[in-house]
Amino acid sequence: MADKVLALAGGVGGAKLALGLARILEPDELIIAVNTGDDDCFHGLNVSPDLDTVMYTLAGLANPETGWGLAGDTFQALEMLRRYGANTWFNLGDRDLATHIRRTQLLREGANLSQATAQLCRSLGVRHQVVPMSDDPVSTVLTTSLGELPMQQYFVQHKSEPKVTAVHYRGAEQALPAPALAQALSDADVVVLCPSNPILSLGPMLAIPGIRQGLLNAAGHTVVVSPLVGGAALRGPAAKLMGELGHQISSLGVARMYLGLCDIFVIDHQDAALAAEIDALGMRAVAESIIMNTEDDKIALARRVLDLGGW
Repeated sequence: MADKVLALAGGVGGAKLALGLARILEPDELIIAVNTGDDDCFHGLNVSPDLDTVMYTLAGLANPETGWGLAGDTFQALEMLRRYGANTWFNLGDRDLATHIRRTQLLREGANLSQATAQLCRSLGVRHQVVPMSDDPVSTVLTTSLGELPMQQYFVQHKSEPKVTAVHYRGAEQALPAPALAQALSDADVVVLCPSNPILSLGPMLAIPGIRQGLLNAAGHTVVVSPLVGGAALRGPAAKLMGELGHQISSLGVARMYLGLCDIFVIDHQDAALAAEIDALGMRAVAESIIMNTEDDKIALARRVLDLGGW
């Protein structure tokens, strides 16, 4: 049986490193588990934004400008929905809608989210295994200055502007890891936590008891790549949220959030001065170039992460 690498991912940063890993590893060597706390229902359709970002990225179809959605997509259906008076603040392209229509159809026919995701990936030629964090519903809800907001309303409709005082992962305590993820947590020789938002992307995953316990029991190395460079997020509200929730806005602050869950923490060269403090937490800090602008960048970082994990 092939050695296994398990990557936990969410959002564009997670998809970038997942692509790098997929360029190096064979399909039977890699499983990518993806955050579903962002999942929501729009226009009667089941939408899984992070799963789709990873799937489209691995399929070579992602919009290179945004990192999410499909390259060259059009929005005529959304414009027609707007004419009908529908609320269209969440952008869904015409070809993207086909993904959500098919997912919704599969779920209504009795498939679980793991099965629906596998079928969608096969149809797009994605050979590496992509699985949801759970087949059970988990919803990330933020307590904000505007009241409680589901993640997509906070992030997209309100552009991450409201002040956040708490984040809840509803359903996480009762959720089970997806079967393939549960198996990978037991089998993986290396676990990689991709450079994803620690609160909105990896937080929902770690809130599921079986996933957190699986990481605590992991036999091999667990490598985390920081989502912050120079005290700022490359994209998204990670830094803002960390500050509002009382965390230090730095890679050191991120490392403290993963205390006990990893043994190697990868930071950017810009943050090398934080290495000693991160080492003092009981994990090994390693400074690398972690900004992934090109595919070569993604592959180089993935190769280094695998080296650090003892692959």
